Amino acid sequence: MQFRQQALAKLQSPEELDLPVRFARPQGWLVLAVTVVVMAAASVWAVTGSVASTVSAPAILTHGQGSYLLQSPVSGQVTAVLTEQGRRIKANAPVLKVRTAKGETVVRGVAEGRVSGLAATIGAIISTGTNVAAVEKVADADDPLYATVYVPAENAATIPANAPVDLTVQSVPTQEYGVLRGHVKSVDRAAQSPQQIAAFLGDSQLGEQFTKKGRPVAVLVRLDTSSGTKSGYKWSSAEGPPFRLDSMAMASGSIRLDDQRPIDWLLP
Repeated sequence: MQFRQQALAKLQSPEELDLPVRFARPQGWLVLAVTVVVMAAASVWAVTGSVASTVSAPAILTHGQGSYLLQSPVSGQVTAVLTEQGRRIKANAPVLKVRTAKGETVVRGVAEGRVSGLAATIGAIISTGTNVAAVEKVADADDPLYATVYVPAENAATIPANAPVDLTVQSVPTQEYGVLRGHVKSVDRAAQSPQQIAAFLGDSQLGEQFTKKGRPVAVLVRLDTSSGTKSGYKWSSAEGPPFRLDSMAMASGSIRLDDQRPIDWLLP
């Protein structure tokens, strides 16, 4: 009761009316102003801004038509290897000689190209349908290289036409020469099986490798050309590596997807 009387007496005192009103300090106004500006900028960006996202996936450098696996049409013993890895052959060119029960047979290439792999050696016993060589379909030595990026199927629909692509080539030191530049040429909307990938690349092991995490979609990338680099292609560095690129070189591709507005993330 005593405290209540003291409190009432203090409120009734006219001296309380003479107390000055305390306003916010300058530091407080500065913090408030900065907060308002930041919130305003965030609101404008949420409405008009966009966020760039990318998808990264394994890739390989090839010529546009891919490769094919040459299979033996007969069973028998290999008596001669008539070509070598890296050599260009014409369509129907001899590749192997095989001695069968009915005599010697010549195994010939199906289409013109470059021999990228030989699986048969002299003296080997092969069966009908055995893969004996991989031939890359390239009609001219100056045919341009492309990159095939094997993207997870769920990302295929978000890849826009002509999207920029950065390729990290395993055989090129990235810290010194940077990444290879390119743009999306086409997107295969159907997911590919290991057999389809092996048929295109001419390598069954690559078919298994690119499908370890599921059946991917093949994205064909056109490499940007440059007359100022040794490789003939554009790099993030000024000159790129001091050597030409080989087909079947492994890489990793980073594809830029459609820009997304941040306000869309808040909508149901």
